[in-house]
Amino acid sequence: MKRRPGPDDPAKPKRSAYDKALGLLARREHSRRELKTKLRQGGYEGEETSAAIDRLGEQQYQDDDRFSEMLLRSRIAQGYGPMRLRVELKSHGLADARIRELLEAVDIDWNVMAAAQLRRRYGAGTNDPAERNKRAQFLLRRGFAAATVRNVTHADVDEAADDVS
Repeated sequence: MKRRPGPDDPAKPKRSAYDKALGLLARREHSRRELKTKLRQGGYEGEETSAAIDRLGEQQYQDDDRFSEMLLRSRIAQGYGPMRLRVELKSHGLADARIRELLEAVDIDWNVMAAAQLRRRYGAGTNDPAERNKRAQFLLRRGFAAATVRNVTHADVDEAADDVS
């Protein structure tokens, strides 16, 4: 019985950085930074990696704008707030100006979204101050601004949470 070659098989030729990146993009969108990191972890050199990513960009297989819009839609659908979105987009190497544009273009009432997250997680409202604080912390971890959390939970929230950019 003949054995199938595995990924570590020395007889199997190594895929090019372009082929590897194209395979990654076939599964889902990736940012340039994310592709570069994955290719370097796969043992590809910097120049080969950069050339492959540039070629994919020219062919419109990789596009940071398309990636950021997809990520934004996905995270909003998962119930994350604008501060969490800003941090995640920044971690993918997007410019602050572009992140600001994307968040301004989103037509969402963050208060309504935060209230929906609370209903989904905890059900009906409460008058217990400890429970309100617990709910406020939940929303802050999800990336909602302190003002939004205060409006939705009526709990005292530290203003420093609004300063995270």
